[in-house]
Amino acid sequence: MEGLIVLLVLAVLAVPVLLVMALVSVSGLKARIAALEVQVDTLQRRARAEQARAPAQASTAAEPTLGELMQQASTAQSMAAPIATPVAGAGTPAPAAVPAAASPAPRVAQTPAADPLPPPPPSPKRTSPPKPTRPDIVTVVVRAVKRWFTVGNVPVKIGMLVLFAGVAALLKYASDEGWLTLPPALRLAGIAAAALGALVFAWRKRDSNRTFALSLQGGAIGVLLLVVFAAFKSFGLLPAGAAFALSVVLVAGAGMLAVLQDAKALAVFALLAGFLAPIWLSTGSGNHVALFSYYAVLNAAIVGIAWYKSWRLLNLLGFVFTFGIGTAWGAFDYAPHKYASTQPFLALFFAFYLAIPLLFARRRPAGRRDLIDGCLVFGMPLVAFSLQAGLLEGRRMPLAFCALGLGVLYAALVWWLRRRRDYDVLARSYALLAVGFATLAVPLALSAQATACVFALEGAALAWLGLRQQRRLPQFTAAGLQLAAAYAFAIGMAGAMPAAAMFANAGFMSALLIALAGFASAWAYRHARSGGDDNRDGIALLYYGWGLAWWAGNGIHEIGRFLGNRDEPDALLAFAALSGWLAAEVHRRRPAGALAWTSLAALASAAPLAIWQSNAHAQPFAAHGLWAWLAYAALGIRSLLCLREGGDRPTAAAAQFTWWLVWPLVASLLLSWLPEQVEALGDGWQAALVALPWLLVAALALFRWRWLSMPLGERFDGWRGRLLAVLFAVLGLWWLVSLFEAGAAAPLPWLPLLNPMELAQLAALVLALRWQMGGGRTLPPRRIVLLAALAFVWVTSVVLHAVHHWGGAPWGDAILSTSLAQTSLTVVWSVLGVLGWVLGSRRGQRMLWLAGAVLMGVVLAKLVLVDRQHLGNLLGIGSFIAYGLLCTVVGYFAPAPPRAPESDGEPSGASA
Repeated sequence: MEGLIVLLVLAVLAVPVLLVMALVSVSGLKARIAALEVQVDTLQRRARAEQARAPAQASTAAEPTLGELMQQASTAQSMAAPIATPVAGAGTPAPAAVPAAASPAPRVAQTPAADPLPPPPPSPKRTSPPKPTRPDIVTVVVRAVKRWFTVGNVPVKIGMLVLFAGVAALLKYASDEGWLTLPPALRLAGIAAAALGALVFAWRKRDSNRTFALSLQGGAIGVLLLVVFAAFKSFGLLPAGAAFALSVVLVAGAGMLAVLQDAKALAVFALLAGFLAPIWLSTGSGNHVALFSYYAVLNAAIVGIAWYKSWRLLNLLGFVFTFGIGTAWGAFDYAPHKYASTQPFLALFFAFYLAIPLLFARRRPAGRRDLIDGCLVFGMPLVAFSLQAGLLEGRRMPLAFCALGLGVLYAALVWWLRRRRDYDVLARSYALLAVGFATLAVPLALSAQATACVFALEGAALAWLGLRQQRRLPQFTAAGLQLAAAYAFAIGMAGAMPAAAMFANAGFMSALLIALAGFASAWAYRHARSGGDDNRDGIALLYYGWGLAWWAGNGIHEIGRFLGNRDEPDALLAFAALSGWLAAEVHRRRPAGALAWTSLAALASAAPLAIWQSNAHAQPFAAHGLWAWLAYAALGIRSLLCLREGGDRPTAAAAQFTWWLVWPLVASLLLSWLPEQVEALGDGWQAALVALPWLLVAALALFRWRWLSMPLGERFDGWRGRLLAVLFAVLGLWWLVSLFEAGAAAPLPWLPLLNPMELAQLAALVLALRWQMGGGRTLPPRRIVLLAALAFVWVTSVVLHAVHHWGGAPWGDAILSTSLAQTSLTVVWSVLGVLGWVLGSRRGQRMLWLAGAVLMGVVLAKLVLVDRQHLGNLLGIGSFIAYGLLCTVVGYFAPAPPRAPESDGEPSGASA
């Protein structure tokens, strides 16, 4: 049945063409015969008329023969225009008498000139119409009112006016009688509108009555805060996000008004109203996240005000309310399961009130910065650490880490403040806090095993001392101590109890100390070398490798011990990004090749980890993968910036090269997972989505290279060719594999070329063509042949996919044995051959003409060897007929190859 349909289609296409050609030929022949007959008849009539008017001359003149008449008719036809001027004497009267001695008159005489036409009458002059005058405004209004009452559906217009008045009166009456009860939303909206009106009024009176205006502004903002919290907690009219956003806007607005008007009272009034609002509106639900989120907004406003104003009272009020209410909540309502939602707020409040004393000192005059805010400088860390101990409930190791972190933080602040003038008192205060918290961390953290690892730190100190004193014995002793520390660590780990918490255990800290000792020794040898001492560079590299091995091994071991296979790749990705970033930061300050290679290796490790993530939880961004990749993106960009400033151009370029290969891989893994979540989605979508990220990066590399070259810029230009080669190598492998996919486009209908997979294949071919063309517009013959072969393979694949989806042939190797597939290939290949043949001939391109001829020869061989087996059905017959018709078309348009250019420079002809 399908073969019969194909044959009928071919017949329908061929018959009209033949009929049109026949009709055109017959009509042309008839037109020529009619023109000849008319011209012959005209000439004969003229000849007879001339003989009748001149009998004397007619005897001497010979009558034209039929051959002469036919020759004249042929000449007239070649001029391609009918004879419009009559022969002289054919339409004019003959003279009355002709003298006998006169010479015979010529056969054709001149036509007398026609009488001249009378001149046209003169056209009347046009007069421009007078400009209309514009009516005044009163006339316009009167006309508009009159038109409104006289044009259109006048009864309806009047009725609507009356109805409007009646409804307004009814609403007023219902309101007076209490029939309408306002819902909470309208009541809150009215209160908010009144508060906004009061705020605007107070702002207008800020100059004439400052005290009243500031008080009214603070009260209005407090009322607005009450409205927001009432709408959120009491009535449930606002979601948490909207209430939080409105609170941010109101508190920020209060701070801006206070700063703009230099009004401490306004700031205090708004702050008190803001802190008391959740207490007044508390319903006992215990939503501590909403409460602390709101306080976080208020404290952010206090920090913002502290940036511009040194208002100590405002800072103290915020500290007392925040930590006082937080302590009360912790004493009465805290439970261990609320730790995860409470710890971030404690850290945030600590950061706020760590920054406020610095801002307070910054706002003081240059000579009076010794006056510090002691309540916040000393009281805040003690209160915060006490609250932290309450949250941890006596767990020593996490608390020790907290104390150590505070010590490091305050030591960093001391180092930062010592580089600035007039901050000596604040720097000494922070130094006391650093020493105190560091001392407190030792008894909380160190066990016998961790204490033994202090030998590693002593070894690092001895290495530094030996280099300073130029003595070898301390340097050898330092190496021995670090090896002994590693041996002691191994013995201690053999009999150690299982750790209860990841990272916060003695084993991890001991290995971390050994790694830090190795890094410190490498640093010392790196910066103590004299001249070009290669020995010290080698020792520094050994120490760095020792420390890096302990660092990486410790992190991998700890993650693998506490996390399962599902979460392990995510944690390893974040750990690799952190390690690469730390190495890049050090490389930016002290450039070293080993550090740059460490950062490069960390970036490259994301590729196998992404594949591991896909095997562990279906796609890289599942489970904790999203957070891990966000950390990788942020730290990776920072690492590239550090490598750019470090000066190691090849390694930096290799790192960015790796960066632009990792992201399309990750995106492909994600996009290949998405179609699996939709049951009715065809496999063509998955094939196209897998290639989409690589196509996008390849297009950017071709057309928007500056986007990919950042942050290295011109330093990365030399790697453009390598990146394109790798991208197209990956796309080429995908392209070859996708040819053997069925490529279903469900739920959309499958259309040739207009389906996801084949569009992606075509995009890959187009980008590859653009890549091979480079900056010019021509291609070498070998590349032309290669790309033409790829395009031919792709067209063949499109035909086979159409046979599968439209013809119902099963997809696989057996599809080539079907008659429908062979006939379709014959027709399509023949059409391609005809196009190449004709276009090559018309454009004078011998290579294109020969390609079409070769393809037609291949099709002919296919007909003889393959398609003849299907001559028993209509599809096989149709392939032969189609090939014959197409060859006939070629024979008409381009029977021979284009001629080569001749020596005189004339262009080659279109055909022989």
